[in-house]
Amino acid sequence: MSGRTLLGALALVVLGLLAWELRWVLLVLFGAVVLAVALDVPICLLRRRLPLSRPLALILELVVLAVVGWLLTSLLLPEVLQQIEVLSHLIPQLPARLQALLGQVPQLHQLELQLAGGATWDRLQPLGSQLLGFAGGAANSTVQMLLIALLAVLLALDPRSHQRLLLAATPAFYRPRVQVLMSECREALGGWLAGMTLSAVVVFLASWAGLALLQVPLALLCALVCALLTFVPTIGPTAATLLPMAVALLLGSPAKMLQVALLRLVLQNTEAFVLTPFLLSRTVNLLPTVALMAQLCLGALLGLPGLLLALPLVVVLQVLCQEVLVHDIMDRWQLGGRDPQPR
Repeated sequence: MSGRTLLGALALVVLGLLAWELRWVLLVLFGAVVLAVALDVPICLLRRRLPLSRPLALILELVVLAVVGWLLTSLLLPEVLQQIEVLSHLIPQLPARLQALLGQVPQLHQLELQLAGGATWDRLQPLGSQLLGFAGGAANSTVQMLLIALLAVLLALDPRSHQRLLLAATPAFYRPRVQVLMSECREALGGWLAGMTLSAVVVFLASWAGLALLQVPLALLCALVCALLTFVPTIGPTAATLLPMAVALLLGSPAKMLQVALLRLVLQNTEAFVLTPFLLSRTVNLLPTVALMAQLCLGALLGLPGLLLALPLVVVLQVLCQEVLVHDIMDRWQLGGRDPQPR
Protein backbone atom coordinates (compact mmCIF):
# COMPACT_ATOMS: atom_id res chain seq x y z
CA MET A 1 0.00 0.00 0.00
CA SER A 2 1.44 3.35 -1.09
CA GLY A 3 1.70 6.36 1.18
CA ARG A 4 -0.89 8.26 -0.85
CA THR A 5 -3.44 5.44 -0.50
CA LEU A 6 -2.80 5.18 3.23
CA LEU A 7 -3.16 8.92 3.64
CA GLY A 8 -6.43 8.89 1.67
CA ALA A 9 -7.84 6.05 3.79
CA LEU A 10 -6.84 7.86 6.99
CA ALA A 11 -8.48 11.06 5.73
CA LEU A 12 -11.71 9.16 5.01
CA VAL A 13 -11.72 7.67 8.52
CA VAL A 14 -11.14 11.09 10.11
CA LEU A 15 -13.86 12.61 7.92
CA GLY A 16 -16.30 9.87 8.92
CA LEU A 17 -15.58 10.35 12.63
CA LEU A 18 -15.97 14.11 12.27
CA ALA A 19 -19.30 13.69 10.46
CA TRP A 20 -20.54 11.39 13.23
CA GLU A 21 -19.56 13.87 15.94
CA LEU A 22 -21.33 16.64 14.02
CA ARG A 23 -24.34 14.52 13.04
CA TRP A 24 -26.84 16.83 14.75
CA VAL A 25 -25.39 19.87 13.01
CA LEU A 26 -25.55 18.07 9.66
CA LEU A 27 -29.10 16.96 10.42
CA VAL A 28 -30.17 20.55 11.13
CA LEU A 29 -28.43 21.69 7.94
CA PHE A 30 -30.15 19.04 5.82
CA GLY A 31 -33.52 19.89 7.38
CA ALA A 32 -32.89 23.53 6.46
CA VAL A 33 -32.09 22.49 2.88
CA VAL A 34 -35.35 20.52 2.66
CA LEU A 35 -37.36 23.46 4.00
CA ALA A 36 -35.49 25.87 1.70
CA VAL A 37 -36.44 23.74 -1.31
CA ALA A 38 -40.06 23.82 -0.13
CA LEU A 39 -39.85 27.63 -0.03
CA ASP A 40 -38.01 27.81 -3.34
CA VAL A 41 -40.69 26.02 -5.38
CA PRO A 42 -43.36 28.76 -4.92
CA ILE A 43 -40.67 31.44 -5.35
CA CYS A 44 -39.77 30.09 -8.79
CA LEU A 45 -43.45 29.93 -9.77
CA LEU A 46 -43.98 33.53 -8.67
CA ARG A 47 -40.93 34.80 -10.54
CA ARG A 48 -42.06 33.09 -13.75
CA ARG A 49 -45.38 34.93 -13.68
CA LEU A 50 -44.47 38.22 -12.00
CA PRO A 51 -41.45 40.53 -12.40
CA LEU A 52 -40.28 40.07 -8.81
CA SER A 53 -36.84 39.83 -7.29
CA ARG A 54 -36.06 36.81 -5.14
CA PRO A 55 -36.18 38.69 -1.79
CA LEU A 56 -39.51 40.28 -2.71
CA ALA A 57 -40.93 36.92 -3.84
CA LEU A 58 -39.77 35.31 -0.59
CA ILE A 59 -41.39 38.08 1.49
CA LEU A 60 -44.62 37.71 -0.50
CA GLU A 61 -44.61 33.95 0.03
CA LEU A 62 -44.03 34.29 3.77
CA VAL A 63 -46.83 36.85 4.03
CA VAL A 64 -49.23 34.57 2.14
CA LEU A 65 -48.25 31.62 4.33
CA ALA A 66 -48.76 33.73 7.46
CA VAL A 67 -52.20 34.91 6.30
CA VAL A 68 -53.31 31.42 5.28
CA GLY A 69 -51.96 30.00 8.54
CA TRP A 70 -53.80 32.67 10.54
CA LEU A 71 -57.07 31.96 8.71
CA LEU A 72 -56.76 28.22 9.19
CA THR A 73 -55.78 28.73 12.80
CA SER A 74 -58.75 30.97 13.50
CA LEU A 75 -61.11 28.48 11.86
CA LEU A 76 -59.73 25.17 13.10
CA LEU A 77 -57.63 25.88 16.19
CA PRO A 78 -60.49 26.44 18.67
CA GLU A 79 -62.12 23.15 17.74
CA VAL A 80 -58.75 21.34 17.71
CA LEU A 81 -57.89 22.69 21.19
CA GLN A 82 -61.30 21.65 22.46
CA GLN A 83 -60.85 18.17 21.06
CA ILE A 84 -57.35 17.94 22.56
CA GLU A 85 -58.82 18.82 25.96
CA VAL A 86 -61.47 16.12 25.55
CA LEU A 87 -58.80 13.64 24.48
CA SER A 88 -56.69 14.47 27.55
CA HIS A 89 -59.64 13.48 29.75
CA LEU A 90 -60.24 10.31 27.76
CA ILE A 91 -56.70 8.92 27.74
CA PRO A 92 -56.69 7.99 31.46
CA GLN A 93 -59.87 5.99 30.84
CA LEU A 94 -58.27 3.87 28.12
CA PRO A 95 -56.61 1.30 30.46
CA ALA A 96 -59.89 0.78 32.32
CA ARG A 97 -61.76 0.38 29.05
CA LEU A 98 -59.23 -2.16 27.79
CA GLN A 99 -59.33 -3.94 31.14
CA ALA A 100 -63.10 -4.22 30.90
CA LEU A 101 -62.85 -5.67 27.41
CA LEU A 102 -60.01 -8.03 28.21
CA GLY A 103 -61.58 -9.06 31.50
CA GLN A 104 -63.82 -11.38 29.56
CA VAL A 105 -60.75 -13.52 28.77
CA PRO A 106 -59.88 -15.59 31.87
CA GLN A 107 -56.36 -16.34 30.65
CA LEU A 108 -55.42 -12.66 30.92
CA HIS A 109 -56.45 -12.29 34.57
CA GLN A 110 -53.11 -13.63 35.90
CA LEU A 111 -51.18 -11.29 33.60
CA GLU A 112 -53.21 -8.36 34.91
CA LEU A 113 -52.34 -9.28 38.51
CA GLN A 114 -48.64 -9.50 37.65
CA LEU A 115 -48.68 -6.07 36.00
CA ALA A 116 -50.52 -4.55 38.95
CA GLY A 117 -48.05 -6.10 41.41
CA GLY A 118 -45.08 -4.80 39.41
CA ALA A 119 -46.23 -1.17 39.65
CA THR A 120 -44.46 -0.48 42.95
CA TRP A 121 -43.15 2.88 44.13
CA ASP A 122 -39.54 1.86 43.56
CA ARG A 123 -40.28 1.15 39.92
CA LEU A 124 -42.31 4.30 39.43
CA GLN A 125 -39.63 6.60 40.87
CA PRO A 126 -37.56 6.80 37.64
CA LEU A 127 -40.67 8.13 35.89
CA GLY A 128 -39.95 11.66 37.13
CA SER A 129 -36.46 11.69 35.64
CA GLN A 130 -37.83 10.30 32.38
CA LEU A 131 -40.39 13.12 32.23
CA LEU A 132 -37.65 15.68 32.85
CA GLY A 133 -35.61 14.12 30.07
CA PHE A 134 -38.60 14.30 27.76
CA ALA A 135 -39.09 17.98 28.58
CA GLY A 136 -35.42 18.68 27.88
CA GLY A 137 -35.65 16.82 24.59
CA ALA A 138 -38.74 18.82 23.60
CA ALA A 139 -36.93 22.10 24.34
CA ASN A 140 -33.92 20.94 22.32
CA SER A 141 -36.17 19.98 19.40
CA THR A 142 -37.83 23.41 19.53
CA VAL A 143 -34.45 25.14 19.29
CA GLN A 144 -33.47 22.89 16.39
CA MET A 145 -36.71 23.69 14.55
CA LEU A 146 -36.10 27.43 14.98
CA LEU A 147 -32.56 27.04 13.64
CA ILE A 148 -33.84 25.03 10.68
CA ALA A 149 -36.42 27.72 9.88
CA LEU A 150 -33.84 30.53 10.10
CA LEU A 151 -31.29 28.68 7.95
CA ALA A 152 -33.99 27.77 5.42
CA VAL A 153 -34.98 31.43 4.97
CA LEU A 154 -31.33 32.40 4.51
CA LEU A 155 -30.78 29.61 1.97
CA ALA A 156 -33.94 30.48 0.04
CA LEU A 157 -32.96 34.15 0.04
CA ASP A 158 -29.70 33.57 -1.87
CA PRO A 159 -29.29 29.99 -3.13
CA ARG A 160 -26.83 30.92 -5.87
CA SER A 161 -24.14 32.01 -3.43
CA HIS A 162 -24.43 28.79 -1.46
CA GLN A 163 -24.27 26.75 -4.67
CA ARG A 164 -21.10 28.59 -5.72
CA LEU A 165 -19.62 27.87 -2.29
CA LEU A 166 -20.29 24.16 -2.75
CA LEU A 167 -18.92 24.22 -6.31
CA ALA A 168 -15.73 25.87 -5.09
CA ALA A 169 -15.08 22.87 -2.83
CA THR A 170 -15.10 20.44 -5.79
CA PRO A 171 -12.38 19.85 -8.42
CA ALA A 172 -12.57 22.17 -11.43
CA PHE A 173 -13.06 19.37 -13.97
CA TYR A 174 -16.11 18.01 -12.08
CA ARG A 175 -17.86 21.32 -11.33
CA PRO A 176 -20.23 21.21 -14.34
CA ARG A 177 -21.32 17.72 -13.33
CA VAL A 178 -21.84 18.79 -9.70
CA GLN A 179 -24.00 21.68 -10.87
CA VAL A 180 -26.17 19.26 -12.85
CA LEU A 181 -26.40 16.95 -9.82
CA MET A 182 -27.52 19.81 -7.55
CA SER A 183 -30.20 20.79 -10.06
CA GLU A 184 -31.50 17.22 -10.32
CA CYS A 185 -31.49 16.75 -6.53
CA ARG A 186 -33.40 19.98 -6.10
CA GLU A 187 -35.96 18.94 -8.74
CA ALA A 188 -36.45 15.49 -7.18
CA LEU A 189 -36.72 16.89 -3.65
CA GLY A 190 -39.14 19.62 -4.73
CA GLY A 191 -41.30 17.09 -6.56
CA TRP A 192 -41.34 14.80 -3.52
CA LEU A 193 -42.34 17.65 -1.20
CA ALA A 194 -45.11 18.83 -3.55
CA GLY A 195 -46.45 15.29 -4.00
CA MET A 196 -46.42 14.50 -0.29
CA THR A 197 -48.11 17.81 0.56
CA LEU A 198 -50.95 17.13 -1.88
CA SER A 199 -51.21 13.58 -0.55
CA ALA A 200 -51.43 14.86 3.04
CA VAL A 201 -54.19 17.32 2.11
CA VAL A 202 -56.21 14.56 0.42
CA VAL A 203 -55.71 12.24 3.41
CA PHE A 204 -56.83 14.99 5.79
CA LEU A 205 -60.04 15.74 3.88
CA ALA A 206 -60.87 12.07 3.25
CA SER A 207 -60.19 11.06 6.87
CA TRP A 208 -62.20 13.98 8.23
CA ALA A 209 -65.15 13.20 5.96
CA GLY A 210 -65.00 9.45 6.64
CA LEU A 211 -64.77 9.78 10.42
CA ALA A 212 -67.55 12.35 10.41
CA LEU A 213 -69.79 10.02 8.39
CA LEU A 214 -69.07 7.26 10.90
CA GLN A 215 -69.95 9.73 13.68
CA VAL A 216 -66.61 9.22 15.41
CA PRO A 217 -65.89 11.95 18.00
CA LEU A 218 -62.78 14.14 17.63
CA ALA A 219 -62.83 13.59 13.86
CA LEU A 220 -60.96 16.82 13.08
CA LEU A 221 -58.10 16.08 15.49
CA CYS A 222 -57.76 12.49 14.26
CA ALA A 223 -57.76 13.61 10.60
CA LEU A 224 -55.10 16.23 11.33
CA VAL A 225 -52.84 13.63 12.98
CA CYS A 226 -53.34 11.27 10.02
CA ALA A 227 -52.38 14.04 7.58
CA LEU A 228 -49.24 15.05 9.48
CA LEU A 229 -48.04 11.45 9.78
CA THR A 230 -48.45 11.00 6.02
CA PHE A 231 -44.99 12.59 5.73
CA VAL A 232 -43.62 9.50 7.51
CA PRO A 233 -44.70 6.78 5.04
CA THR A 234 -45.01 3.11 6.02
CA ILE A 235 -44.72 3.84 9.76
CA GLY A 236 -46.69 7.08 10.07
CA PRO A 237 -50.09 6.03 8.63
CA THR A 238 -50.07 2.86 10.73
CA ALA A 239 -49.34 4.83 13.90
CA ALA A 240 -51.95 7.45 12.98
CA THR A 241 -54.64 4.75 12.88
CA LEU A 242 -54.25 4.13 16.62
CA LEU A 243 -55.71 7.51 17.65
CA PRO A 244 -59.12 7.26 15.89
CA MET A 245 -59.39 3.61 16.92
CA ALA A 246 -58.77 4.53 20.57
CA VAL A 247 -61.32 7.36 20.40
CA ALA A 248 -63.88 5.05 18.79
CA LEU A 249 -63.25 2.48 21.53
CA LEU A 250 -63.60 5.00 24.36
CA LEU A 251 -66.64 6.88 23.11
CA GLY A 252 -68.17 4.22 20.95
CA SER A 253 -67.99 0.46 20.85
CA PRO A 254 -65.73 -2.32 19.55
CA ALA A 255 -67.87 -2.40 16.41
CA LYS A 256 -67.22 1.30 15.85
CA MET A 257 -63.49 0.67 16.34
CA LEU A 258 -63.57 -2.00 13.64
CA GLN A 259 -65.35 0.41 11.29
CA VAL A 260 -62.64 3.00 11.87
CA ALA A 261 -59.93 0.39 11.28
CA LEU A 262 -61.57 -0.62 8.01
CA LEU A 263 -61.85 3.03 6.91
CA ARG A 264 -58.20 3.73 7.70
CA LEU A 265 -57.16 0.52 5.94
CA VAL A 266 -58.93 1.60 2.75
CA LEU A 267 -57.59 5.17 2.90
CA GLN A 268 -54.06 4.07 3.77
CA ASN A 269 -53.84 1.57 0.90
CA THR A 270 -55.38 4.04 -1.55
CA GLU A 271 -52.85 6.68 -0.53
CA ALA A 272 -49.90 4.29 -0.58
CA PHE A 273 -50.60 2.38 -3.81
CA VAL A 274 -52.65 4.84 -5.92
CA LEU A 275 -52.38 8.48 -4.86
CA THR A 276 -48.72 8.79 -3.85
CA PRO A 277 -47.31 6.77 -6.82
CA PHE A 278 -49.43 8.89 -9.18
CA LEU A 279 -48.22 12.17 -7.66
CA LEU A 280 -44.57 11.08 -7.56
CA SER A 281 -44.45 9.20 -10.87
CA ARG A 282 -42.67 12.06 -12.67
CA THR A 283 -40.22 12.98 -9.93
CA VAL A 284 -39.07 10.07 -7.78
CA ASN A 285 -40.06 6.47 -7.27
CA LEU A 286 -38.96 5.01 -3.93
CA LEU A 287 -39.13 1.30 -3.26
CA PRO A 288 -41.10 0.55 -0.06
CA THR A 289 -38.30 -1.65 1.24
CA VAL A 290 -35.69 1.09 0.76
CA ALA A 291 -37.96 3.68 2.41
CA LEU A 292 -38.69 1.42 5.39
CA MET A 293 -35.03 0.46 5.93
CA ALA A 294 -33.97 4.11 5.74
CA GLN A 295 -36.55 5.10 8.35
CA LEU A 296 -35.56 2.25 10.66
CA CYS A 297 -31.83 2.95 10.38
CA LEU A 298 -31.99 6.73 10.76
CA GLY A 299 -34.64 6.42 13.46
CA ALA A 300 -32.39 4.10 15.45
CA LEU A 301 -29.33 6.32 14.96
CA LEU A 302 -30.83 9.81 15.26
CA GLY A 303 -34.24 9.33 16.86
CA LEU A 304 -37.36 11.18 15.74
CA PRO A 305 -35.53 13.87 13.65
CA GLY A 306 -33.76 11.13 11.70
CA LEU A 307 -37.07 9.35 11.16
CA LEU A 308 -38.70 12.51 9.79
CA LEU A 309 -35.80 13.35 7.45
CA ALA A 310 -35.15 9.79 6.31
CA LEU A 311 -37.18 9.93 3.09
CA PRO A 312 -35.89 13.32 1.86
CA LEU A 313 -32.37 12.01 2.42
CA VAL A 314 -33.18 8.83 0.48
CA VAL A 315 -34.59 10.94 -2.38
CA VAL A 316 -31.30 12.84 -2.63
CA LEU A 317 -29.16 9.71 -2.26
CA GLN A 318 -31.17 7.92 -4.93
CA VAL A 319 -30.46 10.69 -7.43
CA LEU A 320 -26.76 10.74 -6.51
CA CYS A 321 -26.44 6.95 -6.79
CA GLN A 322 -28.27 6.90 -10.12
CA GLU A 323 -26.18 9.65 -11.65
CA VAL A 324 -22.76 9.09 -10.06
CA LEU A 325 -22.57 5.39 -9.24
CA VAL A 326 -24.55 4.09 -12.22
CA HIS A 327 -23.97 6.61 -15.04
CA ASP A 328 -20.50 7.95 -14.18
CA ILE A 329 -18.89 4.76 -12.86
CA MET A 330 -20.74 1.57 -13.75
CA ASP A 331 -21.82 2.56 -17.26
CA ARG A 332 -18.24 3.61 -18.12
CA TRP A 333 -16.54 0.60 -16.55
CA GLN A 334 -13.96 -0.90 -18.88
CA LEU A 335 -12.19 -4.24 -18.81
CA GLY A 336 -8.58 -4.32 -19.90
CA GLY A 337 -8.76 -0.84 -21.40
CA ARG A 338 -11.62 -1.79 -23.78
CA ASP A 339 -15.37 -1.67 -23.50
CA PRO A 340 -16.78 -4.97 -22.27
CA GLN A 341 -18.39 -7.07 -24.99
CA PRO A 342 -21.68 -8.80 -24.21
CA ARG A 343 -21.59 -12.55 -24.36
